[in-house]
Amino acid sequence: MSVRIDITGLTPERIHVVPSPLAELGMALHALSEPAHHPGLQGWTTSVAACLDPCLADRMCEADFLWRTTFSDVFTPSAGIPGRRTLPGATLAEELDLLDKLSDEQFVDAALEFTCQSQYAERVVSRLDDPGTRERALELAAARGAPQVRFTQRLLEDPPAVRSWFRELLQDCDEAFFSDVWARVRHQLAADARHKTEVLRRKGLGEALAATSSAVALDEAGGAVVVDKISVGRTETGSGNLILTPTSLGWPHLWVLHRKGWQPMITYPIASPGLTTPPSVEQLTRRMSALAHPTRMRLCRHLARGAYTTSELADAHGMSAPEISRHLSVLKKAGLITTRRRGRYVQHQLDLSVVSRLGGDFIEGVLR
Repeated sequence: MSVRIDITGLTPERIHVVPSPLAELGMALHALSEPAHHPGLQGWTTSVAACLDPCLADRMCEADFLWRTTFSDVFTPSAGIPGRRTLPGATLAEELDLLDKLSDEQFVDAALEFTCQSQYAERVVSRLDDPGTRERALELAAARGAPQVRFTQRLLEDPPAVRSWFRELLQDCDEAFFSDVWARVRHQLAADARHKTEVLRRKGLGEALAATSSAVALDEAGGAVVVDKISVGRTETGSGNLILTPTSLGWPHLWVLHRKGWQPMITYPIASPGLTTPPSVEQLTRRMSALAHPTRMRLCRHLARGAYTTSELADAHGMSAPEISRHLSVLKKAGLITTRRRGRYVQHQLDLSVVSRLGGDFIEGVLR
């Protein structure tokens, strides 16, 4: 499973590493609404929530589905500007001006992403003009609760009014807490962008992608960017840009914009001390599958306590050595056990450091 970006014909001058204040504001709003996703930001989310004006908090709740369960493309309006060559603005005001340049239809599509995941990559009809599609959007919104229904109705009936309301909300969030955040992180993000740009210039796109995340790489032919995620998507740069955007608030999320007609954009968390390199989705699946077998679970009980040979494990479990070897092979392929030779004996032991990270790796994998 992965999201693929076809970069056929993409030239180096059309690859940009650029911070985005509006995308970072979206990440900040997400962290406030889902603090469990971001334990490293617990102090900040707690202090902001405690000082937040109740009226602003209520207004944020009206639209929190734009950033709570998904990261709406309304936070990356530069990607939707015709020509697919526009870069994110240097200030929040510039990015809000870009948001105003999106058509009503683009804004509605992006804002209603929570109701139309299956149509994200390729929309066929206009939700503003087609009665059946409007009705379907309202039905899907109903499953998410009354606030989403009210918002969807307002949006479909009067997009300009909702856009104005949304812009004012973001400006008030900036005044209440985000301007301080941006003043603190923008230099760090700019430094990361300069570093990745230098890697891109000196070592090429493959190395630059690897520097953003171990989950992002060029395919073997060099014609596509592949992002390792528990989702499937496909888009292409065409004659447009490829944008890489660093975030200091986004970990563990790695977000890929692959909406049809918009320029591809990857928002990646900048490295933080103490973070381990997460396993690939394939490796995570292999580990979870390896531990799902009851015999291998019992073997892990032994191997967690010490190092044992195949013969010792066969005797302890009443199984043949070849049977034990097959189970050990699965565990070893999944990277869950280590093997060492002691004289003429080969001993196996559970890698407790890997197993102890499984829960966190799983959370990182599904949130990526």
